[in-house]
Amino acid sequence: MAKKTYKDTDGTSFQDVVVTTSVANLIKIFGMAHYCDNTGECKVNFEWDMQTDEGNVFTIYDWKVGRPLELDEPVEWHIGARSRSIASDASYEILRELGNDWEI
Repeated sequence: MAKKTYKDTDGTSFQDVVVTTSVANLIKIFGMAHYCDNTGECKVNFEWDMQTDEGNVFTIYDWKVGRPLELDEPVEWHIGARSRSIASDASYEILRELGNDWEI
């Protein structure tokens, strides 16, 4: 199960892997984000620092939405990781936790 981490996530970047769900669903499963601004003035409104079952770090974040997010709206979340393989593993773990509360 993907879980929050306080490990260093430096060096992670977008690997062309996304998951679509709401802020509320992510909070329900993973708790409050490590970074939460939600003003729309920054490049990111919410960001979670996470790790996979195998201990690889990744981040979940919205990117350049340009407005505050409604908690229940579907949002395309970027998965930042140190490789595409880790990002893919992370997305699988996130989708597994979300169950039916996600979209493709």
